[in-house]
Amino acid sequence: MKNDKLFKSVKALTLSSLLAAMSVVIGIFCKSLMNFGDGLFRISFENLPIILSGIMFGPIVGSAVGIASDLISYLLSPQTYPINLIVTLGAGIIGLVSGIVSKYIIRNNGNLQIIASTSASHLIGSVIIKSIGLFDYYQWGVLFRIPTYIVIAVIETLIICMLYKKSGFKRLIEEVRKENL
Repeated sequence: MKNDKLFKSVKALTLSSLLAAMSVVIGIFCKSLMNFGDGLFRISFENLPIILSGIMFGPIVGSAVGIASDLISYLLSPQTYPINLIVTLGAGIIGLVSGIVSKYIIRNNGNLQIIASTSASHLIGSVIIKSIGLFDYYQWGVLFRIPTYIVIAVIETLIICMLYKKSGFKRLIEEVRKENL
């Protein structure tokens, strides 16, 4: 009998909740301290835990972590504009795409999987969808976000690759993947 639950174990629920919480904390920190140009240029690594959740648990959980972390971050951070569901969709797409790439396209654990997952998720979720969502606020200024997110994607890729080099981290991811197949 196939297990159709979103979280296949308590460990999966706990780790994905921790990743969502990490994304919220990183997002609030970056919104407060690394925000330039009235939000147009924000250096933030809040997508890193979302990408990790997609790699670890697959596209559905990755998407759930992205959406949950974006909504919670919005509720807890000092924002002056209303919630933007297109930006929230972009956060969900980041987890979805990283999960699809790592679970179905490049299945071997390693740098190629990380590079492809991070690049594809940032391109579709951050550069395209979130920029569309932010167009109402910044008009054509959203185009200036593209170089920023290219740099952020490279940095997040390097961080995840460095984490994968740690045997304990790699073992944790392999163990979680086996439990969630």
